[in-house]
Amino acid sequence: MFNSPRTTTTSSLGADGSVGVADRRVPVAVSAPDPISREGAVSQLRRHPEIDLREESGPGTVALLIEDALDEGALTRLRRIVRSEGARAVLVVGAIRESELLDVVECGVGAIVWRHEATAHRLVQAVLAASRGDGDLPADLLGRLISQVGTLHRGAAGRPGAPSLGLAPREVDVLRLVAEGLDTGEIAGKLSYSERTVKNVMHGLTTRLHLRNRAHAVAYALREGYI
Repeated sequence: MFNSPRTTTTSSLGADGSVGVADRRVPVAVSAPDPISREGAVSQLRRHPEIDLREESGPGTVALLIEDALDEGALTRLRRIVRSEGARAVLVVGAIRESELLDVVECGVGAIVWRHEATAHRLVQAVLAASRGDGDLPADLLGRLISQVGTLHRGAAGRPGAPSLGLAPREVDVLRLVAEGLDTGEIAGKLSYSERTVKNVMHGLTTRLHLRNRAHAVAYALREGYI
């Protein structure tokens, strides 16, 4: 990672993915360790009329963070952006170690893009997912997350004490399909629910269990043995 000061700008996208009027755009703040990385991301996002560049992240914005690798400083920035500033986060990163994966999810990051896959289309896709509160993880990372949480769950098996707050059957059904990578519309079709019902189920369980996003909810369900 370069040692030069981090620079920030922002943009926004329509929540339903459509190109359209300003009030349907999602504000996005881009933060990078060096000017070249920042300008590269900004130039890709600027070509999309659904993007509205901003200078700072905050409530209602999507913060796009570019990192070469994760260190404690990067994790601190993620926690501040999500917990203190109230933004949703997309992490563009070169590598993530196994030990860092749960830390990233628990920071509140629901969308991750590998730097070598960070095309304009991929960045916009991740930003839109984050703006909706959806998870968007590379397939290899999702597999690693499931494996890691499964290991933690097996290690905890047999220990006294059960989870104090459980999941209802339909919450488990929804989370199982989220873990398989389905979006809200696909989940609604599979379960014969309306999209509003699926959104209400996700909102209810994330609020009740103090979970930050879909990826965090899936991690919780895996850790507690529901899926």
